[in-house]
Amino acid sequence: MKKKIAIIGAGIAGLTLGNFLQKNSDYEFIIYEKAEKLNLEEGFGIQLAINSVSILNQIGFRDLNKTDSFNPKTLDFYSNQHKLCHLDLTQFNTETEKYTTLKRSSLIKFLKDRLFSNVFRFNKTIETIEHEENKIQIKFTDGVAEEVDYLVVSDGVFSNTKKILENEKTKINFQGAFAVRTIISRDNFDILDKENISLLMHPNTHLVLYPLNKDEYNFVALIRNKFGVSDHENKEILNKILKQNKLNIIFDKELSFWPIYKSHKPAISKYKNIFYLGDAFYAFLPTMAQGASQSIEGANELFKLLEKNINDLQELYFEDRLKRVKTI
Repeated sequence: MKKKIAIIGAGIAGLTLGNFLQKNSDYEFIIYEKAEKLNLEEGFGIQLAINSVSILNQIGFRDLNKTDSFNPKTLDFYSNQHKLCHLDLTQFNTETEKYTTLKRSSLIKFLKDRLFSNVFRFNKTIETIEHEENKIQIKFTDGVAEEVDYLVVSDGVFSNTKKILENEKTKINFQGAFAVRTIISRDNFDILDKENISLLMHPNTHLVLYPLNKDEYNFVALIRNKFGVSDHENKEILNKILKQNKLNIIFDKELSFWPIYKSHKPAISKYKNIFYLGDAFYAFLPTMAQGASQSIEGANELFKLLEKNINDLQELYFEDRLKRVKTI
């Protein structure tokens, strides 16, 4: 009899795992998402390292339309308008795996389109979770109940599912910084090399710009400040940094800032058949540009262990993920 898996959260981690599970006839799975539908309009950028590109290629990523992504050649470091040095990203590339930048929504669409539509359940919020012997009973707020063999929690750093299961282990820390992201067009800024990733470093602030495709660029600003300050104050700091670097950027949208949080040390679930994945396992700071890549790597690691159908797979998965987090 096939084993049933519930995946909570239709982000990069959950969708990647779903794509791999769809290739294995030993499992039935459903992806539960609290939103009404997947947001394919949000265009914030992500960076994919070679390891994650290699994994995605197993499910057809190399067939992604070339106009939907970019392969920057270097990471350029700047300080006070001067280029300090650069990291050659091409040294890590192969003929089929290259460091890639793209919109998060483009990757979400790619992963979604390869899954059967009947594996999705939208407008789903968990009310209770009960563990009985080797089965997990999930009750949703709409009154629907499901019984599964495995539960994969991939609903982000503020995971409601994790809070229901293990409230004492869900604390996250404010990192004393705020972030803003937006998309700008190629013609709306100057000075920097538009073919590369540019990192501008300043005391308590840094900016990152990189191409998402031939026409659009991702803009990220990280500003160290105390909790509770206004968007106006953070914008004043940002404008000062832009002026110092002679970056005449035209923003198409109103900018808003949000606080940056970091996970505590990853914790293993007290239940043997429950797994945390992506940001629900550990949320990396945006300065490391590893969120998407580690969601993909973690999904691949979990799938490989599920394929082996071994008794201690939870411990092995946790050990592998913890080792990788510490390495990064």
